[in-house]
Amino acid sequence: MKFLQHIRSRSRLKNDDDAQAYEYKTFAAYSPRNRTGRDSISRLPLKLLTKILSNICPHACDDNYLSLEESMHDGGCMLCDMRDLAHCALVSRRFLVTTQTVLYHNVRIDPVHFCEREVDLAAKRKRKSFFERNGEPIDAPKQRVQQFSRTVRDNQSLAIQVEFLKMPYMTRETCIADLARTVSVLPNLKYVDLPDGIYSDDRSCGTLKQELEVRCSDLRKMKYLHGAERSFALLSQSRAWQNLEILELSRLEIDPNTLVSVLASFPALREVKVEELPMIDDSIFHRNNSTSRLPPVGKFSLQNTPGVTAGGFGAYLSRPEVREVLTHLTVLDTGVVPSELHRILAMAPYLKSLRINQTVQRALTPSTIPPLASRSLDTFYFEVESPSAAPHDLQPPSESYYQYLASSILAGNFPSLISLYALSTSLPSLLLPPPAAPFANPKAPSFGLRQPLMLYTKSIPEHDWYLTVISPPTSSNRRGSATATRPISLYNGSTQLGPQWGNKVRDSVIVGNGFGGFLAVPNDDGTRPSSSTGHKHKHSWSKSKNSAGWMG
Repeated sequence: MKFLQHIRSRSRLKNDDDAQAYEYKTFAAYSPRNRTGRDSISRLPLKLLTKILSNICPHACDDNYLSLEESMHDGGCMLCDMRDLAHCALVSRRFLVTTQTVLYHNVRIDPVHFCEREVDLAAKRKRKSFFERNGEPIDAPKQRVQQFSRTVRDNQSLAIQVEFLKMPYMTRETCIADLARTVSVLPNLKYVDLPDGIYSDDRSCGTLKQELEVRCSDLRKMKYLHGAERSFALLSQSRAWQNLEILELSRLEIDPNTLVSVLASFPALREVKVEELPMIDDSIFHRNNSTSRLPPVGKFSLQNTPGVTAGGFGAYLSRPEVREVLTHLTVLDTGVVPSELHRILAMAPYLKSLRINQTVQRALTPSTIPPLASRSLDTFYFEVESPSAAPHDLQPPSESYYQYLASSILAGNFPSLISLYALSTSLPSLLLPPPAAPFANPKAPSFGLRQPLMLYTKSIPEHDWYLTVISPPTSSNRRGSATATRPISLYNGSTQLGPQWGNKVRDSVIVGNGFGGFLAVPNDDGTRPSSSTGHKHKHSWSKSKNSAGWMG
């Protein structure tokens, strides 16, 4: 028998890879197993083992309600992480149960591998034949959706563990039938990437929406677009998705009574986004009936709703349960003007983020209104701009608003402010107080900033943000300081720009030249890095053929 076991000798193997694999299998089969000692892994607590396995595949523990494109992780391949986590299930039965709990909590169906394996796998996915060497590639995400659908439909214990399902845009738009069959067996689903047609009551997505309403009663995020007015109005009667937390409404033609009655039917609502609802005005906030009025939410976003003013929103903030919950507020192109913003800040003691965008026609007189003040605000988007037809020889009306903002900050009214975004290039100089008198009392109380302020500015909305760090006054520098305003850059000077830029990483040194390239920044030794368009060699065309490997 031993002779038959070794009849396949190493000399008969085709290549060295098979020889190494055969040698490994032979060694594993005949090597004695060390059964002495204690198995420490089996003694680990379940929570600790789950934590260890979750570090292998970090995206499996994400509990956010963002789409696949918005929840990408940097620095790794998510498909490879999922494969490594699946291999851990082969260790033992204890590992199998724990691995399945982590693996099926958040299921991501990524389109490609974000590593070197994608080059080889893309070539293997092509359907080649003798007559057609360059065949069409197989739709890998679609096959993964179908395989996942068969898995959860055949194994109910795995189906009840799925809470998040994310897939690429084209996959969810083309695999509507497969997606409907999949969600029909996922009773604990909280978030799923859906096609756009389901938000506007498209006929092609009717079956999928019915499955979501009947089978997936624990959904936490939903969106309604133009065309879904009828299904949105029926939400107050059907009582579907009572655990809904995030609701987005855009371009719906509904009256204020319908909006309030539907929002009041969701007891767990914590984030509302209203965009381009022309019939909405301040009447949605003036409701005395406790059963049909706007519920308190933590994040409130109003966009392109000119009927909503600061007076109406102040009536909403007059309720104690609203003031204690509201932390993020966005008012873009609404009736809330910057001159009345102080009323909202005074009535929102726990507000952490505020964003306002408004186009002003007239200059502001700061002496006629109270200054802005908030002890809890840490992120402030103050985007006030003048009309494009304003004369350039005069000071634009928006500059008076930024002077009003700068005086409020220098008065110490924003002790928790960390980040400030503004459409003004003159704001960095306004936030530096005038120099103190030479013989002033050094022990006089200082006002203004109490911590460094990250100031992001730009002239028009189409440009990129420019960063300026404003430092508070100190004993040696009683006026404070500000760094040079520089463009924000995501480039790394030591790894992505070449060695000629030096080993030290410098932030915000990438300046565009207006022709799709970048201006060269000289080093300390006086030399300048060469540019790809700065010098043309005689044989540049022949060299470019060998240097185009990045194009694949």
